[in-house]
Amino acid sequence: MKNIHKLYLSSFVMLVFVLAGCESFLDKEPQGALTQTTFPTSASDALLAVNATYGTMLDVSFHSGTFPILDIMSDDARKGSNPTDQSAEIGPYDNFTFTKTGNELKSWWATLYMGIKRANVVIEKIPAIDMDATLRNRYIAEAKFLRALFYFDLVRAWGDVPLILTTNPGNNLVRTPKADIYKQIKEDLLSAISGLDERNVQPTAELGRATKGSAKALLAKVYLFDGDFVNAEKYALEVINSKLYGLEPLFINASSVDGEHGIESVFEIGAIGLEAAGGDQFANVQGVRGTPNRGWGFNRPTPNLRESFEEGDPRLKGTIIDLGDIIDGIVIAGDGITPDVTRDNAGNILETECYNRKVWTPGNNVATQFGHNRRIIRYADVLLIAAEALNENNKPADALVYLNKVRERARQGNNAILPDITTTEKNALRNSILNERRHELAMEGHRFWDLVRTNKAAEVLGPLGFITGKNELLPIPQSEIDISQGSLTQNPNW
Repeated sequence: MKNIHKLYLSSFVMLVFVLAGCESFLDKEPQGALTQTTFPTSASDALLAVNATYGTMLDVSFHSGTFPILDIMSDDARKGSNPTDQSAEIGPYDNFTFTKTGNELKSWWATLYMGIKRANVVIEKIPAIDMDATLRNRYIAEAKFLRALFYFDLVRAWGDVPLILTTNPGNNLVRTPKADIYKQIKEDLLSAISGLDERNVQPTAELGRATKGSAKALLAKVYLFDGDFVNAEKYALEVINSKLYGLEPLFINASSVDGEHGIESVFEIGAIGLEAAGGDQFANVQGVRGTPNRGWGFNRPTPNLRESFEEGDPRLKGTIIDLGDIIDGIVIAGDGITPDVTRDNAGNILETECYNRKVWTPGNNVATQFGHNRRIIRYADVLLIAAEALNENNKPADALVYLNKVRERARQGNNAILPDITTTEKNALRNSILNERRHELAMEGHRFWDLVRTNKAAEVLGPLGFITGKNELLPIPQSEIDISQGSLTQNPNW
């Protein structure tokens, strides 16, 4: 079900010129009849404003600047597509030779701040509107959830970033310490939790909006990244103990059309199959190239990812599309100008032509690929957050319960594969959980940040070009530093 998009569309089209950012988040005053002085002023305006904030996630640049650079920077994926397509712009993410002037970094940064600006309009302006108080509080809570989500991407990607909590931030913005960004994210999410509905009382027509479970799950993840395992455990277990979520019986449905807004979906971005408003190009960028014509073919799973799966793990075929596969009755023939196998100078296989199975939608044309609902938070992720936090809190037996729930679903009734993990030694269990996260969440944008936050990036990604002390963070887009006239400073070693 894609009901939330019926809510997005009018907002996105009608208000983009009011709430959208310019090239930088250092905006000029909007030009047009509506301004932030006159909008929003009514209950209907309030709905439009909050829906426009959700609409930010349909901007293709919301997804790390159009291209899935987080996967490409990890050991899970390579640039993909054909060898020359975006080789200068995106190819450098394969070996960490990208620069601070890349368009993808600029567009990702600008889109996240555009979303923050839209959220600030809701948070600042809606309290003064004469409308139903419960609904008003929910709208504000949704905006705080979204602002937290946007800032979570910003702080993980760039560290210290400008903290903007008003619609009129002024000029000469400076970078705020990441500890203060994390503090604000937590405050926003705690406030959101108090104003959001639980999943089980959310009307069908409003599926896709944030819920208490969404906010608690995101808060658990925020605490995990910030190294507060006590609170990561607390909020992950609150989601689990709510009994409102579960695992799809079939792993493949956790990301497929059949699982949209299903039991495993804690928060997802809905989309409709149109190359227009309401469609989401995220899956098209990664879709099968050639025959069938589903997209551009970027973000190609690596041989290393393929070989890392345990023998017989059904998640392998739930993650990787190979040439010759038949999906929904469609034969995957691929792209005639893309080599079936690409080797390095020593003859080692760098990649084979294959694609991300998790973004597949039924259909054989480009438009239908725009209908993929990207899952931002899955229940499997919550279980693994709980497992990791419990282990770090010296509760290995409890951690094993949640880790093995994920493995149980993955084996799909075949007890000859994926045996339960039994180790209770802290470091060994830590590694098992990280390994499980790789295979459960592969190609979903988690791996790079998991390696950085667990201090594994140098070991795993060093051979790919990762430089300690530099590549943990992305460079601040040079265009933003230029626009700020130097009030923004660059990350170390960039």
